[in-house]
Amino acid sequence: MIDLYYWTTPNGHKITIFLEEAQLEYKLIPVNISAGQQFESSFLDISPNNRIPAIVDRHPASGENPISIFESGAILLYLAEKSGQFLPQDPRERIDVLQWVFWQVAGLGPMLGQNHHFLQYAPEKIPYAINRYTAETKRLYAVLNRRLEGRLFIANSYSIADMACYPWIVPHTRQGITLEQYPHVARWFETVSQRPAVIRAYEMATQINNAPVVSDSSREILFGQSDATVRSGEGPHNTR
Repeated sequence: MIDLYYWTTPNGHKITIFLEEAQLEYKLIPVNISAGQQFESSFLDISPNNRIPAIVDRHPASGENPISIFESGAILLYLAEKSGQFLPQDPRERIDVLQWVFWQVAGLGPMLGQNHHFLQYAPEKIPYAINRYTAETKRLYAVLNRRLEGRLFIANSYSIADMACYPWIVPHTRQGITLEQYPHVARWFETVSQRPAVIRAYEMATQINNAPVVSDSSREILFGQSDATVRSGEGPHNTR
């Protein structure tokens, strides 16, 4: 049994997609990040970075005590190795998948996250920041578009690389992106979106949360964190 600590964000969707695709038994434990539940001590024992997703594998392959894992890329790798699915065994094919997973966690996710922040959530519009992250978003889309030319999926077959990238492309209109400008990404996006497991993962998300992640009441919780938050182990609304 996998306990999945989850909220309805791109990084959260990565893991529900994998679990649905692999048909692993799991228990979904919502962590409402807009309400500050990520600062509860029981969650911090599992995810010391105050972030979802995180998992606890109650029955690891080693047969020892439960193992907890945070960071979406590490979770995808762990689950792929545990299940023997969506990560090739051939060394060349394996590293091909992993390099694109790392590309997502190191580049696509963080840069598109900054795009979201300055376009959608920042209290003041800062032209330099908006232009900087919009341009980098377009560059990364172009990289993915070039990679997908002549390919059905990011690697030779559907893999954790696709699961890592897809949820960050879902909100493309909010990133100022028109997919028609990236036809290979558009074709891949449509292919992945029609997979039954992906449909199930996103339908589940709407049952858990259909409110915006960021509201006036949650803005400080989500964007007011600092080193004081880490030292106190509490949310920013309790560190002043």
